[in-house]
Amino acid sequence: MNGFFKLVSTFQTQAEPAYCGLTTLVVVLNALSVDPGRRWKGPWRWFDESMLDCCEPLENVKKNGITFSKVSCLAQCAGASVQAFRANESSLDLFRSFVETCASSEDHHLVVSYDRQILKQTGTGHFSPVGGYHRHKDMVLILDVARFKYPPHWVPLSLLWEALNSVDEATGKSRGFMMITKRAKPTCFLFTLSCKDQRWRAMCKYLLEEVPYLLKSRGFTTVEEVVYTVFGSLPADVASFVKWIVEVKPAVNGPIEKVDRDETERLRYKSKVLQQLRQTRALALITKWMEQNSVNSPEDESLQTAILQACCQGAAAFRGSNCYSNVKCFKKDVKESNVTSNGARGEAVVMSSRVLVDGCEQVIDALVPKRPSSGNVGGGSVLQQDGIDQVTLEENAFHPTTRDLLAVLLLALPPSTWEQIPDLSIHAEISRIVSRKELPHELQLEVEHLFEQAFFVSRSCTEEALTEEALIETKN
Repeated sequence: MNGFFKLVSTFQTQAEPAYCGLTTLVVVLNALSVDPGRRWKGPWRWFDESMLDCCEPLENVKKNGITFSKVSCLAQCAGASVQAFRANESSLDLFRSFVETCASSEDHHLVVSYDRQILKQTGTGHFSPVGGYHRHKDMVLILDVARFKYPPHWVPLSLLWEALNSVDEATGKSRGFMMITKRAKPTCFLFTLSCKDQRWRAMCKYLLEEVPYLLKSRGFTTVEEVVYTVFGSLPADVASFVKWIVEVKPAVNGPIEKVDRDETERLRYKSKVLQQLRQTRALALITKWMEQNSVNSPEDESLQTAILQACCQGAAAFRGSNCYSNVKCFKKDVKESNVTSNGARGEAVVMSSRVLVDGCEQVIDALVPKRPSSGNVGGGSVLQQDGIDQVTLEENAFHPTTRDLLAVLLLALPPSTWEQIPDLSIHAEISRIVSRKELPHELQLEVEHLFEQAFFVSRSCTEEALTEEALIETKN
């Protein structure tokens, strides 16, 4: 019962009938003290269901619930480490060992996805955290997040395993369990993958399935040709799949004049990651390819446009809205001002937007790093230094742009992507360029984070493809 008290202190009832997966994650993430990277209400940083939307739009979850793979994707996206197992790929003994491990720990929690009907309960698929284990009786304590239906209750482990080892009719896949832990490093990332845009499925299938086939079937003489093959035919804008994270908060008592130590550290970290990315051969290669092929960045890529979009999303979230498409933002009101951070004047910049939500005007502040003395991809050129292409960048665009998104995506692609390149010298060169071993520590963590996200996204993509095929076969 070691983990029980942590979980019960954050235990809550699901806000919607189909929110069992989201609420279960909220309980576990808060029990682990995972930082959501933004304020909930007042000064408090606390997860609620409205924050868990990076892998599936909340409107869809509210209507249809959420799948096992999407829950594991959400947990990872929120900043936790996840080990997920489907029951048909696991065993009763392995499940029991994870139950014992998590019940005996305050920083390892187990989430189960099971069929209620096997437990003689009303309903079908459900998610809940495990709150304890009785070894002598071999029984598991389920902290049911649908507290309006069932209080916490004990279930024979073998019966729970049977409920896990059932098929989710929505996906045709087995249910299962996952162990969730807190990352060793506090959550703070510059980039994230997003599944909000419906085009993510096409992006996922193209990058993980079609690209390896294209690389295998073509002959290459330069690495630029490899990049053109990978990114020259993207089914959607890279910004629809890879996002950069902006920290926003409601303006209180006028313009912000000072940011706290934690905010300053996050800004410094993100700035450092961006600078490290811009010193990589991957970004130099992307820049060279874009210039040689006259590939232009989108016209709406300016910092003010990005901040306006972030403030719109933030305003909707602060108002408790699941959709920000109806939020009215006024671009003319985006204002910039330097603020004091950690005792130093002008180390951070606050950009404010005036937003209209449900008829109420609201001012949202976005925190961005101070412009560096050099370094961005708003324009620039490729130079040779020690035989390696380097990018010189203009000062006036210090936020991530299309080149940054393409470069970090290039670094985050699975190593298996390049295995089938016929020319061994080209294969060796591109492998050196995208190797994570030589990356600076902060950038390496960022790329590994995206790679882990891509793994969960690919599983979800495969799952949905199989579901669609099953539905087509049924109709036929």
